[in-house]
Amino acid sequence: MLAQPSANNNDQVVVLLLADIAQLSRLWGWTRIVKGPQGLQDTPGLLFSKVMGSGYEGGFGLRPSPSRQGVFGLFESLQTAQEFLASSSLLQDYQQRSDEFFWVILKTWSCRGSWDGQSLDVCTAQPIKGPVAALTRASIRLAKAPAFWRHAPPSQNALNNAKGCQLAVGLGEAPFVRQATFTIWDSVSDMNAYARTGAHLEAIQEAAQNDYFSESMFARFVPLQMQGQWHGKDYA
Repeated sequence: MLAQPSANNNDQVVVLLLADIAQLSRLWGWTRIVKGPQGLQDTPGLLFSKVMGSGYEGGFGLRPSPSRQGVFGLFESLQTAQEFLASSSLLQDYQQRSDEFFWVILKTWSCRGSWDGQSLDVCTAQPIKGPVAALTRASIRLAKAPAFWRHAPPSQNALNNAKGCQLAVGLGEAPFVRQATFTIWDSVSDMNAYARTGAHLEAIQEAAQNDYFSESMFARFVPLQMQGQWHGKDYA
């Protein structure tokens, strides 16, 4: 059972869904990517959403995955997020058509930047202990994309071996230039140890010094609830 931070139930929360679409349903999965946020536009309480593809096997390279994808949703309250998870026909469709399916409800404790002009309200304090999550996304300037991607393999290798990383997935709205990384960590210290050292630190310093991004967002969260399976690991 995850610890619940003290906060108002009317605070914004984020829901992130991850799905590995079964082979016979991959055409359906592709239509979800094509429809994008339009397929979620009538969801009660939903303020902002994205439907994203993933790298091969859910990783971070340029080779796309034929089956793995993610949905990001910003909800006006915990109640509307939970109602979505309990009754959404879209969520049920994902569950029925996926070999693996995972969801998590998140409350933001830090956010810098924006996503298509949308920022996230900071609704809780940085946790003292327990799991934390992070989302890093960027719109990469086309001329800077080759340089950006040269840093991806070392950063991914470091993440694969990072202490305390429970889950990591590469997501993207568009190949090559609109990318995101979502991670869950055992603790803030484990997350910071990866983010502020080695290949990842070199990559973010290079990006800042050379103006790689036209827009970016770096958000940190407390997981409120999570459920499902990803890469063979069960979450509850």
